[in-house]
Amino acid sequence: MKYVLDTHTHTIASGHAYSTTLEMINFAKDKGLSLLAITEHAPNMPGTCHRFYFDNFRVFKEHDLGIQVLFGVELNILDFKGSVDMDTEHLQQLDLKIASIHNPCMKVGSAKDNTDAYIGAMKNPWIDIIGHPDDARIPVDYERFVEAAKKYNIAIELNNSSLNPNGFRENARGNDLKYLTLCKEYEVPITLGSDAHVCFDVANFELAKQVLAEVDFPDSLILNTSVDKLMNHLNRNK
Repeated sequence: MKYVLDTHTHTIASGHAYSTTLEMINFAKDKGLSLLAITEHAPNMPGTCHRFYFDNFRVFKEHDLGIQVLFGVELNILDFKGSVDMDTEHLQQLDLKIASIHNPCMKVGSAKDNTDAYIGAMKNPWIDIIGHPDDARIPVDYERFVEAAKKYNIAIELNNSSLNPNGFRENARGNDLKYLTLCKEYEVPITLGSDAHVCFDVANFELAKQVLAEVDFPDSLILNTSVDKLMNHLNRNK
């Protein structure tokens, strides 16, 4: 199956990434993508850009970039209510919104607490995707989690970077298998995110593909197979 888009990437603006916006776009074109999402870390992540950066994405809008580019954000979930670090005024201006738990931005709790945090974020009508819910250091009740994603029409990310054996997230593969199996059962859509922090990793889904094959995950539930499929999801509440 050909994947024509990547929903999760970072540029130097995120503070701990290494390529410019145009470098990321050019690599996406070289790899034959039809769409690339730039999703910088939101303001509560140490070292990332100010809210003004997201306001100024309009400077790209009148230029032909060679492929479709979505300018979005990876939000930080801040508490067990699912609050995030950007208000509605800012979110409604962005093309794609991922919400993730990052240890520097939220004190991790019990599986119930963390699941409540994810579900609270899912209730936010501006959020499209829950990012990398796979780290064993942040325990999750995956049954409740996937049931809520179905209820609130949220896509769940399979993050290729999490599966890197040299990465810092723990037991990502085992947790991916758990929630992918449930997504298959409940017919919850997923996205593949490279989580690229350098241009060479754009659309790198090699480790994610292995996990998808293991659970025989249906292509029909993978939003990366079609630009129209992704855009229909992003426009679902409009």
